[in-house]
Amino acid sequence: MKPVLRPHQLLALLGLLVVGTLGAQEATITSWTQSDMGGVGLLQMPSARMADSGEFSFSVNRASPYTRYNISVQPFSWLEGTYRYTNITNRAYGVSGTDQHRKDKSADIKLRLKQESHWWPAIAVGLRDVGGTGLFSGEYVVASKRFGNFDLTMGLGWGYVGARGNIRNPLGMVYNRFDTRPPPDVGEGGKFNGKSWFRGPMSVFGGIEYQTPWQPLRLKIEYDGNNYQHEPLHNDQRQKSPINLGLVYRPSKNIDLVLGWERGDTALFGLTLHGNLGQAEPTPKPLDPPPETKPEQVTPAAPANADWAAISQRLQENAGYEVHEVSQNERELFVTAEQRRYFYPSEAFGRASLILDNALGPDIDWFTIVDSSKGMKTQATSIDRQRFQKLRTHDLPLPAMRRSVVHGPAHENNRRKVLYDAPLQRYHGGFGLNVTENIGGPDAFVLYRINAAYDAEFRFNENLWLSATAQYNLFDNYDKFTYDASSRLPRVRTNIRQYLTHSRLNMPNLQLSYAKQLAPNWYGMAYGGYLESMYAGAGGEILYRPANEAWTLGANINRVRKRAFSQHFGFRDYRETTGHVTAYVKTGIQDILAKVSAGRYLAGDWGGTLDLSRQFDNGVRMGVWATLTNVSSEDFGEGSFDKGFYISIPFDLMLPRSTTSRANLVWQPLIRDGGAMLNRRYDLYGLTSARDPDLFNNNFNMIKP
Repeated sequence: MKPVLRPHQLLALLGLLVVGTLGAQEATITSWTQSDMGGVGLLQMPSARMADSGEFSFSVNRASPYTRYNISVQPFSWLEGTYRYTNITNRAYGVSGTDQHRKDKSADIKLRLKQESHWWPAIAVGLRDVGGTGLFSGEYVVASKRFGNFDLTMGLGWGYVGARGNIRNPLGMVYNRFDTRPPPDVGEGGKFNGKSWFRGPMSVFGGIEYQTPWQPLRLKIEYDGNNYQHEPLHNDQRQKSPINLGLVYRPSKNIDLVLGWERGDTALFGLTLHGNLGQAEPTPKPLDPPPETKPEQVTPAAPANADWAAISQRLQENAGYEVHEVSQNERELFVTAEQRRYFYPSEAFGRASLILDNALGPDIDWFTIVDSSKGMKTQATSIDRQRFQKLRTHDLPLPAMRRSVVHGPAHENNRRKVLYDAPLQRYHGGFGLNVTENIGGPDAFVLYRINAAYDAEFRFNENLWLSATAQYNLFDNYDKFTYDASSRLPRVRTNIRQYLTHSRLNMPNLQLSYAKQLAPNWYGMAYGGYLESMYAGAGGEILYRPANEAWTLGANINRVRKRAFSQHFGFRDYRETTGHVTAYVKTGIQDILAKVSAGRYLAGDWGGTLDLSRQFDNGVRMGVWATLTNVSSEDFGEGSFDKGFYISIPFDLMLPRSTTSRANLVWQPLIRDGGAMLNRRYDLYGLTSARDPDLFNNNFNMIKP
C-alpha cells in the first residue's frame, strides 16, 4: 500500500489547515467562486459549496495546454451542473483537412449531501465528465467548513480528481474490482461510464479560500489531487509542486478575474461572468405607459352605455390586451382578450382592472379577464371590485387582496349579454434579430450567424392564421464551416452546414394554422406549410389539459418533406412521418416539470425523450433533456445519444419595454441525426400556458396599482 502523503506534502496541507483556523472572526464570505473546471470550487479541485439557486456562470480559463470554457447552472440549492468544452492546444482535432486543436466536451454533476451547520461541514459528492468521452472523468467526496474569513475544504478524489493515486481505495477491501480503474472507453463518447465510478486508487485534496480585508480580493491555495502523470491522449505534464495558488479579483458583482500559479511552473488566467437569473427582477420600463390613475372629472358609465371601442383601445395600449369580446352577466363583467405585451399576467391584469374601474359605474362588482390564445379560451381570472378599490386607496394590504382573486377554467356562458364584439385585428408584424451558433466543431471553436428577421401574422379569423418569417444574414463566420460529420442514418440534421451557408436570404417559416377549443379541457390544432428551416409538411396536434390538475397529455403527427438548402420554396427527396405522445407532469418537487415524449423521430427511429426543467418565480426556466431511440450508439455516432440543456429567459427581465418574448439558449454537445424532433413553431401546451396560474400567483405583487 502506498503512503498516504509524502512528509513535506502532509506538512504543507496541515499548515494550510492550521493557518485557516487562526484569527477567525465573523464570516464575510457571502458568495462562492468558480474553479478552473467550472462549478464552485478552489482552483483545479472542487469544494462542497454551492451557488445560490438560479445562479448561472460562464468561465474561460487557460492553464497550458488546456483552455476550458465552462457553463455552470444551479437549478436547485442542492444541485450544480456544469457543461464544459476543453481545448487541448497541443493535440490536433483528428479530422483531416483542419488545423483545429482537439476539443473535448463533458458534463459534471455535484450534489450536496449535507448543509453546513455550527459543528458540521457542508458535504457534497460529485461526478466529473459524467456524460462525455471520459477523458477527464473523476469522482469525489468533499467537505467544506467556514471559519470566519476562511473556508476550508478537504476531500477524496478518484480518477482525474485523484490521479495522484497515493491512497488505496477502501472499497477494494470489500470488493477487489474497486482496486483498479478501467481506462476511459472513449468510443463515440456521451456514455455514462458508471462501471468506472469510484474505482482505482484515490488521493486526498484540500485547500483554503480566504476573503481578504479588501472585499473584491480573495486568495486560494490548494493541494492538488492530480499529479498530471496520467493525462489523457498521452499528454502528461510536469508538476514541480502539488500546491496551486490563485487570486480572484471581483471588480463588479458579476465579473471575476483569476490569476494563478499551478503545478509549480504554469500560469493560470481566468475570467468568469456570473449572475442569478432565477432571482433577477425586471428592469425599469421607461418605454411602457404608466398605469392609469383615477380621473378627477370623468363620470363612469353604465356597462351598456360605455364606449367600448375607446375602452378596448385603452386596454390594448396600457394593459396589452387585444380585446375580442366584452359581455356581462348580472353584476360581473367579462373581457375576452389576448395578451400581447406583458409577460407577467398579474401586471397586465392589474392594469386592466384599473382601466375598467375608472371607466365603469357602480353596476359591476366583479371584473373577469378571459384569456384567449389564437381564439382558444384558456383561463378566467376574476377580481372583487370593492376590495380592489380598497387596494387602490391603500386601505387593504396586498396579501389580503390575494383572497379576492379567483382563477378558473374559461367556460362559455349563455347567460352573458354581449356588450361589444371587437373587429378582428388581422395583421401583426415586426423586426427583430436572431443568433445562430455552433460551438466546438473542427472548423472553428465558435461559429456564429446574426440575422435580421421579420415576423408576420395574418388572421383570417380568430382561429385561422398565416404566419411567416423572413431573415437576412447580416454577418457571420460560416465561411470557415466546411466540415460535414459522417452519419450512418438519413441526414435529417447533420447537413445543417448547407442550410446555414447556402443563402443569405431565407424563409424558415411559412405556414397556415388552425387552432380551436374542442371541449372545456380539449384543444386541437392543424397546420401545413414550411414548418421549419429544414422541413415542410402538414400535421395536427391534440391536447387534453384539465383545469386544476398537475398533468397534461398531448399527441401530434406530421408528414414532412425535406426542404431545399436555400430555405426558399424547393424540396429534396427525403420524406418521413413523425409524431409523439407527450405527458407533462408538474411533479410538485421544487417546481420541476417533467415532459416525457414517446414516438417516431425524423430519421425513422423510435424512442423517447425525457425533459426535466424548473421554472423560477420570475419565469426563467432551466432544463435538461435526453433522448434514447432504437438506434445503436455506433449508428448514432459521436455522442452516442441526443442530449443537452437549455435556459429560457424572459426578455422582460432585460429590456426597457415589456414584452412576452423569450430568449432561448440551448447547449447541445453535437448535432446528430438520431433522436431528432421536428421543430414546430407552435405547440398547444405553449399556446395554452395561461391555463397554469403559477406565473400569476408567483408574481402577485405586480397587480398592485
